[in-house]
Amino acid sequence: MNNFAHALTYALMDALFLHDTAPGSFDAAKSVRFRGEGFHRPECVLANVRGDLFSADWRGGVAHLLPDGTQHLYLGTLPDGGALRPNGIALLADGSFLLAHLGAETGGVYRLTRYGEVTPWLLEIDGTPLPPTNFVTQDHAGRTWITVSTRKTPRSLGYRRSCNDGFIVCVLPSGEARIAADGLGYTNEVAIHPGGDWLYVNETFARRLSRFALLADGSLGAKEVVAEFGAGTFPDGLAFDEEGHAWVVSIVSNRLIRVAPDGRQTVWIEDADPAHLAWVEAAYLADRMDRAHLDRDGQRLLRNISSIAFAGPERRIAVFGCLLGDRLACVHMPVAGVPPIHWNYA
Repeated sequence: MNNFAHALTYALMDALFLHDTAPGSFDAAKSVRFRGEGFHRPECVLANVRGDLFSADWRGGVAHLLPDGTQHLYLGTLPDGGALRPNGIALLADGSFLLAHLGAETGGVYRLTRYGEVTPWLLEIDGTPLPPTNFVTQDHAGRTWITVSTRKTPRSLGYRRSCNDGFIVCVLPSGEARIAADGLGYTNEVAIHPGGDWLYVNETFARRLSRFALLADGSLGAKEVVAEFGAGTFPDGLAFDEEGHAWVVSIVSNRLIRVAPDGRQTVWIEDADPAHLAWVEAAYLADRMDRAHLDRDGQRLLRNISSIAFAGPERRIAVFGCLLGDRLACVHMPVAGVPPIHWNYA
């Protein structure tokens, strides 16, 4: 597709949106547009400058939505023939992907090519197999960051306020892998602050956004809590805008929250069924939250959103990954997102 076609596709994409969302004014039926169809648990979504969208897909790989609406699937299986269950995904410069494998009992990170070849990338740390693995991303220094939400089996035992066994792995460009931070409350997505000095992380069931000073050797300083969230918020996805604010996506409540550098929170979007939200909240407070509480959504338009990618020619279209939908929801944003490391990958 040539540059003119890219521009035309983006113009048509932008034309879907009549106005920016604003806090307190969100109307899902009027503000949300959808792209693609038939996705299977597109939990993590990525965008690039060409207008491509990539999402994790539980058919065993990555779904690719091209700017013209064409869809491709890049599927594979584990080396032992088992099912590949990608949660977080990272696009590499050669067009292949790293996949965080969220198996029932096993985890690890695998590399998937567009020809369906699957090879192990990181399966253990300090001689111990990685538990079911949540997220993977790379940074501009060539480091790879991987999160494990909990060591508990089944993972739903980690859906507790007391959960504190999640961790973050840093893989250096040399290939050396080490646990960079431990003792986290259900570790989810991580992101590097635009200034490059901080690693931010969502602790889903501890209900907080935290950060660590990021040192030149890839090690992390002491944890600092940036924001603590209240009832109904379970922070999952994470991205930054060009003004240095964090955008946090909450499962269950379908909230999109902008967090200022000083921790101030603005709920930008919410699409929740009050009765459903109350049911989940009661289970959470009673330490009875289980998988069923994440597998229902109260029949809202947004289907348990879980990640965010800034797309469009000015990176002002938020595209949401989700746990339960089969399409990608899109909303116009009031500010541009920071280009991710893969933004210019073809």
